[in-house]
Amino acid sequence: MRPRTLALGAAGAVGGLLLGNRTLRADEFEPPLGQEQTTFRWRGFDIAYTELGDPENRDLVLLHGLNAAGSSHEFVHVAETLAEEYHVIAPDLPGFGGSERPPLLYSGSLYTAFVTDFLREQSDEPVVVGSSLTAAYATRAASEVSVAELVLVCPTPTTIPGEHPFVRSLFRSPVLGEGLYNLLTSKPSIRWFLADHGFSDADAVTDEWVEYDWQTAHQPNARFAPASFIAGFLDIDADLGVELETVGVPVTIIWGSEAEMPEPEVGRAMADTAGASFTSIDGTDLLPHAEQPTAFLDAFASR
Repeated sequence: MRPRTLALGAAGAVGGLLLGNRTLRADEFEPPLGQEQTTFRWRGFDIAYTELGDPENRDLVLLHGLNAAGSSHEFVHVAETLAEEYHVIAPDLPGFGGSERPPLLYSGSLYTAFVTDFLREQSDEPVVVGSSLTAAYATRAASEVSVAELVLVCPTPTTIPGEHPFVRSLFRSPVLGEGLYNLLTSKPSIRWFLADHGFSDADAVTDEWVEYDWQTAHQPNARFAPASFIAGFLDIDADLGVELETVGVPVTIIWGSEAEMPEPEVGRAMADTAGASFTSIDGTDLLPHAEQPTAFLDAFASR
């Protein structure tokens, strides 16, 4: 094949990728919990959060898990019920949801610092619910700020073995990185990930849920925080059982009975080490509060 033909073909491919990337950007972002969000200024950029319930009630901070489409929408099926008793505060973590998404090199230490600062400045001795990796950040934060209680959903300090700088750089790169990210966050891909380890029942993954995740995953600069997640940079080096043993507040660990990343046995062992209570919710995976909200609320109320 002639060099000119190769060059034209490559240029056409790049042009097609650029055009495709532009057409895969969401025009709007609906508030994750159905109400207008408030802004918290942190380290020079805006963090969006939702408040529900009576501010005179005890604060309850909901910290969503991290994935390519992460946001506080994860708690949409339980937030209003919890707000009947608590003053619910649900932030979208930096780089996710309605928060600003600057092209930082996101890290586990950055998110630990954010959670610590947010709990200190935006709540008063709250009950804290942390999902997956954010449970680890909340555990670290509880050693720095005053919290009343920790409720951790499938807590883990690690999701990706090791750190992979090349992977992060690849997904951060223009054109190619954005194209790979768009493949990862296509609607079929989002549905597959949710069915594989978000929900135990694939039929529970609704079109509405997939659509919302797609919208939040296709905001401007959406790929930068997930690039660090995919490459393992949002993990922290911690033995959660040991760290939870020293926080000095009641700890409840809630797990999905069908979870495999990791399995409920990991949670039971963690609870034993920490002296925490442990509850497994039947027929759920890593998002029991989304898949079986009534069972989750019962577990939360009976802790």
